[in-house]
Formats: sequence, structure tokens, C-alpha cells
Amino acid sequence: MVKHIVMWKLKDEIKQDGSEALVVSLQERFKALLGVVPGLTEIEFGANYNGGEYDIALYCAFQTRADQDAYQSNPAHLAVAETVRASTCGRACVDYEIE
Repeated sequence: MVKHIVMWKLKDEIKQDGSEALVVSLQERFKALLGVVPGLTEIEFGANYNGGEYDIALYCAFQTRADQDAYQSNPAHLAVAETVRASTCGRACVDYEIE
């Protein structure tokens, strides 16, 4: 099983305008990928309430690395990723495999 964790920093103008609606929309859109993206077995998205450098985070689980690779180019994922890229200015990612 492969775990994929991504954290992003929201652009200042997004935070100033209020990011709550964006977070709710992204939660819904990421959750909608479950059952659409082959090999995606779990997905969670949320806002960081504890301060720090990153504002939002994504957790995904895939059956295999090949499934994770396919997710990266899946049109449904790319549509959500476009919104994330337009709203963020920093990113950190960790991928690991467990048995």
C-alpha cells in the first residue's frame, strides 16, 4: 500500500478573502475522486487548525505505486489540482510504501 501526503500554503490573498469556502469545495472535490480514480482506496482533505507553515493538507492511500502514478495524470485529479495550484504558493509532499 502507498501513502501520499501533501501540504500546501495558501496564497495571502486567498487567506485574506477567507478560505473557508475554498476548503469546503476542495474537500468535496477530493472526496469525489474516491471510486472514480482506480486504485485510490482512501482520501482525506482538510485545513490546518494548529498554525504553522502549511494551511491545507491531503492524505491518500493507493493499492500500488502504479495506481499512484496513474492518479497523477487522471483527468478528475488534474481538474482539482488546477484549483489547488491557483490558490497556493508552497507545497511539501511525502510518499511512502507500507507492507
